[in-house]
Amino acid sequence: MEQIDQNIKQAITAFKSHLASQGRASATILAYSKDIEQLANFVAKSNKNNLSEVTKDDIDAFKASLSDTNYTTKSISRKINSIKSFFAYVQSNGAISENPATNVTHPKYDIKPPRILNKIEYRALRDACREDLRMAAIVELLLQTGMRISELANLKIGDIDLVGNQITIRAYESHPERVIPLNQPVKESLARYMETRPKSGNTFVFITKTGNAFLIRNIRSNLDRYFHIAGIENAKVNDLRHTFIAQQLTSGSPLVYISKLVGHKRLSTTEKYLEFISEKPAKDKPKLIDL
Repeated sequence: MEQIDQNIKQAITAFKSHLASQGRASATILAYSKDIEQLANFVAKSNKNNLSEVTKDDIDAFKASLSDTNYTTKSISRKINSIKSFFAYVQSNGAISENPATNVTHPKYDIKPPRILNKIEYRALRDACREDLRMAAIVELLLQTGMRISELANLKIGDIDLVGNQITIRAYESHPERVIPLNQPVKESLARYMETRPKSGNTFVFITKTGNAFLIRNIRSNLDRYFHIAGIENAKVNDLRHTFIAQQLTSGSPLVYISKLVGHKRLSTTEKYLEFISEKPAKDKPKLIDL
């Protein structure tokens, strides 16, 4: 950040505090600030070091440079969102009189449908990691509950109630606490893992052989390996969440119920999955199906 003028540094710091006060996720705040710093360093090459010197042409040139350096249209669009939010914020505070980002347009891109695993695929994944009890439990949890990988990595032993058949996802950042029911396949898989779990004072459910927390990046890389072993192409960890949502909606589980279960902030986010379901949803029924 050496190239960024002091007043831009201050504006970025203030903007980060503003986002935090709105309850935005730490990952979102980090991404926004990195995007804005990237723009600031870009315009600094043209000896523009003050907020008021940045123009729409500068932002358009920055957008073009991203495209030339092989950023995806989705990534560029996200950066434009960050820049628009930032300049709207500094204008509202009186730091600039005109907002250079107002008329900046987003690049056009096609939104890819979520990757939804079919029964053959997720059963193949289950078979591939069957002997790895830790990963088998992780796959069952992600597939049968639709929880996020970050939520799984942060699960504590006390969050699991095998008697009451439920898991509590504790409130974090802008996400409120919610309770997810546990089905029999998850309970059995968790029980097998807990029997062989290394003895440790660490209260995280999933830990390494040395008793440390099993980090998100390591969970992700292990899952990628098992996707490969199972012969499942172009699949990522979040596709297990997609699969849970799509399969439950297809089975007739109510939209509002599934939306609350997976922690979507907006019902419209869950509704979008209806576009990608090939089978006509069954009549609403509150019971979840086992995958």
